[in-house]
Amino acid sequence: MSDLTLDAVRAGDVTMADVAITPQTLRAQADVARAHANPQLAENLLRAAELTAVGDEELLAVYEMLRPRRATAAELEAAAASFEARGAPRIAALLREAAAVYARRGLLRAGG
Repeated sequence: MSDLTLDAVRAGDVTMADVAITPQTLRAQADVARAHANPQLAENLLRAAELTAVGDEELLAVYEMLRPRRATAAELEAAAASFEARGAPRIAALLREAAAVYARRGLLRAGG
């Protein structure tokens, strides 16, 4: 930790990999949140643990899909199926929930 300084960052000696959080740490934090009667935070941390395996480009693409009128129901379902197949059931469920809510509220992009 003593090597993590602003000068080291500026010099390029510290990279994102040096400060990235691990899925194990996020799951441990979820356990603490659950033990302190905060199940919503626990679920958020467990979703974050699933997302550690996702590259930045894909993460930003999914974020964009979750904005109103940016994706069709079929596109959200395809993304959900992809996450589910890769062992990220919480992210898949979030995408499916978003698709259902967006359908009810008329917030899906037309065409699918």
